[in-house]
Amino acid sequence: MKTIGMLGGMSPESTRIYYERINRRVRKELGDDHSAKIILYSFDFAPIKRLAHDGEWEKLATELIRAAQSVEKAGADFLLLCTNTVHKVADEVQQALNLPILHIVDVTAAAAKHHGCSCLGLLGTKFTMEGDFYSERLRSKHGIETILPGESDREWLHHVIYDELCRGEISPESQRQCSKILGELKRRGADGLILGCTELSLLRDALELPLPIFDTTELHSEAAADFAMERPRR
Repeated sequence: MKTIGMLGGMSPESTRIYYERINRRVRKELGDDHSAKIILYSFDFAPIKRLAHDGEWEKLATELIRAAQSVEKAGADFLLLCTNTVHKVADEVQQALNLPILHIVDVTAAAAKHHGCSCLGLLGTKFTMEGDFYSERLRSKHGIETILPGESDREWLHHVIYDELCRGEISPESQRQCSKILGELKRRGADGLILGCTELSLLRDALELPLPIFDTTELHSEAAADFAMERPRR
């Protein structure tokens, strides 16, 4: 079994889900008492959040590279960046490593194409929704178009992610509003929906899902487990 390197703590809430889902899949596939081989570097989230909100992406990339190189040196065979937002600097991190990064956008795109989806509603932080690193990779590499929520909904989602979900808080009102946004994206032509923030996985069970949903935390975790076990994705 390959050893999974994880850069987590961004936030701890979603990193916990990664750890649980990776090990659950390994146990399901291999049976007995098997679990994944994982090397985890968990950041203090506050400085990472501050660098992103200050637009200090070069400094953030430097922090990620330093951590990734330590995970590589410790023996990881491949790397997960356990959050959608920091994939903004994934290419810079990859260039500094000898081990591959399992890119969250590629994993999500594979699932969408398997379901026959070609136009996806994208929910996430403002960095993910409004930056070109996510939508452009989907378009140029995978031929998938994206539809974004309106400006006020993007502001609302960003607030909920950082001020509620990253702290483990889940409110009924946030669940209702998120479901409303999903319905609007369907009305505007989306044939699938991306939960493009790893914390949005916390809301999934309570959402009204009018279309196929692509939970990036679940997809990334299961793809990592399969890659570690050297098994093809189903």
